[in-house]
Amino acid sequence: MRKTITLTPNPANKCFGCGGDNASGMKLTFEQDNVNRRIVGRFVLGESYQGGGGFAHGGIIATLLDEAMGKVCRFREVRAVTAELTVEFMTGEVRNGVGEVLARGKGRFVVIGQK
Repeated sequence: MRKTITLTPNPANKCFGCGGDNASGMKLTFEQDNVNRRIVGRFVLGESYQGGGGFAHGGIIATLLDEAMGKVCRFREVRAVTAELTVEFMTGEVRNGVGEVLARGKGRFVVIGQK
């Protein structure tokens, strides 16, 4: 297996976060680091993703965390859907462009089938 795999939006997937077949979707791309067993995504959020006061909308931050944590299931070679998502705003692992921490996520996923 390659050291790093780029996970680009699937053109047949309608997922709001990572699908390529959703005109309103985010079309998120991630890197799968097989050595360190982690998923990394780097994003710049435009005005269309803002909440009050010009900050990123909390639901969008939750979407970023959900997408990244869901991709971690690839290391177990299973397909899973989110069963629970807890987001702690302003204290976690979503960071802005200068490295400041904006949110931390913790997820529990339910396996729905093998790949």
